Amino acid sequence: MATGMKTGGRQAGTPNKTTALLKDAILKAAEQAGGDNGLVGYLQEQATASPAAFMSLLGKVLPMQVVGDEDNPVQHLVKIERVIVRPPDRDA
Repeated sequence: MATGMKTGGRQAGTPNKTTALLKDAILKAAEQAGGDNGLVGYLQEQATASPAAFMSLLGKVLPMQVVGDEDNPVQHLVKIERVIVRPPDRDA
């Protein structure tokens, strides 16, 4: 191999075939688990059942920077607060 020159293998950015197959299988399983509502229904169930895991997933898919346009600039964000509310007792 020449110094600093790539002479073989996959093109840069080409996903691993096994990774692509696993990703497709995961999406198909989630689609089926959602029943009539498909993938969206499954994700809605997970958001309710496991909010911490869902928020972590959401953080990975949201853009890292949010920008506005000239007419509607993004306002400075001061504070985000998470409040956990205890559900009412069902026995009462």
